[in-house]
Amino acid sequence: MLKGLIFDLDGVITDSAVYHLKAWQDLAKGIGIDLPESFGDKLRGLSRMDSLEIILEYGHKENDYTQEEKEALAAKKNDAYIKAVQKMTKADILPKMADLLHEAKAQGLKLALASASKNAPLILHQLELEDLFDARVDPATLKHGKPDPEIYIRAQELLGLEKNEVISFEDAPAGVKSIKAAGQFAVGIGDPVVLKGADYIVGSTSALDLAEIERVFKKAGN
Repeated sequence: MLKGLIFDLDGVITDSAVYHLKAWQDLAKGIGIDLPESFGDKLRGLSRMDSLEIILEYGHKENDYTQEEKEALAAKKNDAYIKAVQKMTKADILPKMADLLHEAKAQGLKLALASASKNAPLILHQLELEDLFDARVDPATLKHGKPDPEIYIRAQELLGLEKNEVISFEDAPAGVKSIKAAGQFAVGIGDPVVLKGADYIVGSTSALDLAEIERVFKKAGN
């Protein structure tokens, strides 16, 4: 029986990925790496440090910095990102997501956020959605990033639910893998080929229908 919903943030509730990419591009340019627009897809769902490692490897600079220097680079990127997201408003919520969240709460479902972003509380505040969530996973408490299932298992535990009582939403392949490794029902938002591991897929948030998702969830034996 469905009792809770778990959400990623970037690309699911809001599209702050554009702010992430711009901040990474500016940082990368400063150290001699030119990141194309398409590079943002490689960073979806990943932690800040994992993203930095991928960027440094792309620029063949993975051995050029100490751990302390890498942390300083990541902090510099985050400062630029925070300045950008402080301009966000509820107008930046992706289509139909606010309706889905409110509908879920009206049904008595519990809501949790499973985002690798340490800035998730700030973004939820800017979007005026923070009061809707019963739990948020603190990424600082995690040992492993997506696609490891830890973040979704933790979100489920914070809600006090079992794996067959939740539906989780993702837009990134790493996130979908994380959900499935946690044994949960995965809703993918985006390209069906890229997100083929999900149990239910829509092209965009505007196509989300909670009643239909619940129907497929029950049909799957949950």
